[in-house]
Amino acid sequence: MRKTSSDRGAGMPSQRQLRVAEAVRHAIADILARGTSHEPALDGLMLTIPEVRMSPDLKNATVLVMPLGGRDVEATLAALEGARGRLKGMVGRQAGLRFVPELRFRLDTRYDDDNRIDGLLRDPTVRRDIDAAPADGDDDER
Repeated sequence: MRKTSSDRGAGMPSQRQLRVAEAVRHAIADILARGTSHEPALDGLMLTIPEVRMSPDLKNATVLVMPLGGRDVEATLAALEGARGRLKGMVGRQAGLRFVPELRFRLDTRYDDDNRIDGLLRDPTVRRDIDAAPADGDDDER
């Protein structure tokens, strides 16, 4: 029986999406690391590509990037956007994809989000509410 998108959890990517996303991530990282993009704006660009997210139809790839040290974010995103067409062609050749997705570059804010949430959880007011909440299964009434 063939599984449909409704058989998976809501928003969970398929194995194919994950496989294509990882191939795209590796290709972009390799192109930038080797400096083979032939784009002056990308030469010497130091960044991390922690994740690529594919649309369900595999036509769009959102590439999450973080410049080294979090510096020059706008310039980095502008350079990547400017080289998007060339990178798309290179990714298709390197990853061996028949259909190459459109690339969208976005700043990876997960680390900042994690720090913000951690700070909220350490807030004395929130901590008091967390400590006062009964844990699941801790019903003393029998």
